[in-house]
Amino acid sequence: MTAPTVLDSRYSWGRLGITLAIGSVSSVGIWAFIAILPAAQAEFGLGRGGASIPYAVSMLGFALGNLLVGRMVDRLGVVPSLIGAACLLSAGFALSTLAPSLAVFTLLHFAIGFGSAAGFGPLMADVSHWFMRRRGIAVTVAASGNYIAGALWPWALSGLLAEEGWRAFYLALAVIVPASVVPLALLLRRRAPEEAMAAAGAKAAANSMSAGLSPRSLQLLLCLAGLGCCMAMAMPQVHIVAYCVDLGFGPAVGAEMLSLMLMGGVVSRIASGVLADAIGGVRMLIVGSALQCLALLLYIPFDGLASLYVVSLVFGLSQGGLVPAYAIIVREYLPPAEAGARVGVVIMSTIVGMALGGWVSGWIYDLTGSYTLAFLNGVAWNVVNLAVAFALILRSRPRAPLRAAAA
Repeated sequence: MTAPTVLDSRYSWGRLGITLAIGSVSSVGIWAFIAILPAAQAEFGLGRGGASIPYAVSMLGFALGNLLVGRMVDRLGVVPSLIGAACLLSAGFALSTLAPSLAVFTLLHFAIGFGSAAGFGPLMADVSHWFMRRRGIAVTVAASGNYIAGALWPWALSGLLAEEGWRAFYLALAVIVPASVVPLALLLRRRAPEEAMAAAGAKAAANSMSAGLSPRSLQLLLCLAGLGCCMAMAMPQVHIVAYCVDLGFGPAVGAEMLSLMLMGGVVSRIASGVLADAIGGVRMLIVGSALQCLALLLYIPFDGLASLYVVSLVFGLSQGGLVPAYAIIVREYLPPAEAGARVGVVIMSTIVGMALGGWVSGWIYDLTGSYTLAFLNGVAWNVVNLAVAFALILRSRPRAPLRAAAA
């Protein structure tokens, strides 16, 4: 089968659907703790900053997992990587319910984060090999599984969480993850043909030459941009449930706002993929970053119940395409044979930003008794992201993917 037939084919779209389903389950590991944060804070007798540490550790595991599992996908393929990660994630959930201390509980959340990583960056890298003309939409759809997991499972299991507690919630996830991911992963055994990889590599090389940046320089810039945008993104995503509890609205309302935010992020990711296919990944990154910065500012003056629902939806619709943008840019400019590792490094920087941003926001709250300065801290980091993105586009003058290939 020739490369033009394989890329953007009916099989490609079917594979994308399976990828989305896997991501919608396996990515739950980085959202589960947000739903139980108030319960964990009460059980272990912690402040808000201390209670955020297990989440930060899980995100560090998620960051390292995106790098190491991405390299494994490049060498062994996506199937063994997904199955191994699903088993690790399941074990992390189950053993957390038996944790005798906060230290053990926190350590197990590193394993939960690591296991969840296979459903994000490595899946984006894998599905990108099967598309060329519609790579932007394919990558963002694959990335949407991450947000669907955060919106779906805390909501679907909210009754169990409220009635039986966080341990029953975690045990349910320990069963759901391997039962769903393992059979779906076996459907992805086919590897991309060498002809397709060669065609994608030639296009990436042409784009790289037009940009005038070395692979190392581009990757470092993307890592800095990813750190900045996710330091900003972490404030609402990590603390929205706790914020609603502080305002007297209760954790159920906070969970609803988180689900609304993440479903808005799904819409935003898909729209961003269409935009990336039209104007290129870097320009799409600038658009999304500017909108996220505006949405963060809206949280400061509006803290009523109805207005918070609206602002959370606006935030979700603003920022959903940011993280996939880095994977799209990597695939536009860097060799496809290194996609898993390259995407993993950049995604790792975004996750480090989420981990640090979640902890710093809690620390600022403990210091000031308010989330106002935490929101402003997010805005400042968002400005850093915008500055790097503008510097990148001015330095490299990247062209939209189709026009670059035509040139």
